[in-house]
Amino acid sequence: MSLRAWVVVALPGGQEVTELTLADGATVADALAAARLAERHPALANAPVGVWSRRVARAEPLRDGDRVEVYRELRADAKAQRRERARAVRTSSPRSRNEP
Repeated sequence: MSLRAWVVVALPGGQEVTELTLADGATVADALAAARLAERHPALANAPVGVWSRRVARAEPLRDGDRVEVYRELRADAKAQRRERARAVRTSSPRSRNEP
């Protein structure tokens, strides 16, 4: 028997998805090796991983249809960036309080 799984890497330029057919009992580490993650993206070789948005160990067994996700470090906090943009908009568009 075999199982299907996907390895997904979010890159700055887009998402990379690799579809795999693995033997029953395969682990997250097996999926990453089959997708050649360390060869294609050496910087992500030891990155945290998850299955369907839940962080897991690389020894985690996979089930048919699992989506293995490779998490990379964020360069900036998205919430802080939104606050900064909102603050810039408020300060760059002056409003007159006493217009007739």
